[in-house]
Amino acid sequence: MKSYRKELWFHVPARRGLVNITPQVEEALRESGIKEGLVLVNAMNITASVFINDDEAGLHHDYEVWLEKLAPEKPYDQYHHNGFEDNADAHLKRTIMGREVVVAVTNGRLDFGTWEQIFYFEFDGKRDKHALIKIIGE
Repeated sequence: MKSYRKELWFHVPARRGLVNITPQVEEALRESGIKEGLVLVNAMNITASVFINDDEAGLHHDYEVWLEKLAPEKPYDQYHHNGFEDNADAHLKRTIMGREVVVAVTNGRLDFGTWEQIFYFEFDGKRDKHALIKIIGE
C-alpha cells in the first residue's frame, strides 16, 4: 500500500469564505499515482471546515445565513471563549460543518455521487490556514 500527503494553503481575505478545493484534491490524486484507495481531506485549523456538497451559489448563501442564525458572530460578549480572540462563533460553526471528508478512489478518480464537490469553509479568515490531503491505496 502507498500513501501520499499534501497540504493546501489558504488566505481567505474576509472573516468567512468558501473555496471549492475539488480540483486541488484531484491534482493530488493524480500526483499520488494511486488508483484504488481512499482520500482524506481535513481542515488543519480549528476554525475551518471541510465538507462535501453541491457547488451552487444559492446553497452557499443558505449556509452563511443558517450558520449565522445558529452561532452569530456578534455580539462578541455572548461567548465565554471570547476574550483574547473574538472567534467563538467560528469554533461552533466548524463543529456543525465538520472537520474532514473521506472519498473512495476508483480507477484513479474520486468516486463521487452526482454533484458532489469538496469545499474548504473558513470561519475566521484574514490569515494563513491549511488543509491536509492524505491518500492511501494502491
